[in-house]
Amino acid sequence: MQDPVILYIVLPCYNEEAVLPETARRLLALLETMRAQETIAPSSKIVFVDDGSRDRTWEIISGLAEAHEEVSGLKLAKNAGHQNALLAGLMTVRSECGCAISIDADLQDDINAIPQMVQKYYEGNDVVYGVRSSRKTDTAFKRETALLFYKLMRLLGVNMVYNHADYRLMSRRALDALAEFPEVNLFLRGLVPLVGYRSASVSYERQERFAGESKYPLKKMLSFAFDGITSFSITPIRLISGLGIVACLFSMIMAVYAFIVKLMGHSTEGWSSLMVSIWFLGGVQLVSVGLIGEYIGKIYKEVKRRPRYIIEEYKKE
Repeated sequence: MQDPVILYIVLPCYNEEAVLPETARRLLALLETMRAQETIAPSSKIVFVDDGSRDRTWEIISGLAEAHEEVSGLKLAKNAGHQNALLAGLMTVRSECGCAISIDADLQDDINAIPQMVQKYYEGNDVVYGVRSSRKTDTAFKRETALLFYKLMRLLGVNMVYNHADYRLMSRRALDALAEFPEVNLFLRGLVPLVGYRSASVSYERQERFAGESKYPLKKMLSFAFDGITSFSITPIRLISGLGIVACLFSMIMAVYAFIVKLMGHSTEGWSSLMVSIWFLGGVQLVSVGLIGEYIGKIYKEVKRRPRYIIEEYKKE
């Protein structure tokens, strides 16, 4: 029988003062139960990552770390974004743990799936994905747009786990492999499957938010989705090339049509069709230039090699 694994639970936090006390209470109770059952090692921990919060988030984390030896706090120097904050936590603890589970601090992901994830780890899986069993708590709009996003990513050739966000377990060697990906434009849902180690999934029911407000309004969700598409696929640029070819073919067909009509003596002044054509082609060109610019911007960010995050403080106890 192998020794119990050292488990670290990593939670990125941004302005989460309303939920942190309850989140910590539930996770501490879960750790105590799992330690008593000897499924995890006594040195297992909860690590809260403060992503440059403007409220009392860090103050609460510091208090929890002082009151409980099982709690640690990681403070970033500035807001680096959810994906960077999550990565900062995982990269900081990877040398201290046998495996790490990432989960949001808002209590929507069911923490009762954690023991199942650890069991999957003992069965030889280096990555265990938390997968939502349904989307009945979502609005109809969010449910349909999420479905469309996953289908689009699959169509573009991006390997993603359906209905999985950032609730997952990763072994130490999987974390070490993830550290080998140096890109600045992070989309962990697409990046983790590229590690390639053996994986499994655990299903759970997503709950309503316990307190506070969602940190992912529609604008942020759309931006996140667009980042995921442009970070993992060049298909949109290829679609631009295809659209250009189609436009050229259409223009040649229209030229032949106009020539035939003129020979037949039926040509008339076509102001409307001319303006529609100009506006259509102008719009296609602007969208195309904007999309290409997005890719160039990502290249610009990558080549500068700026740090993805800066750690201000790591409070272990």
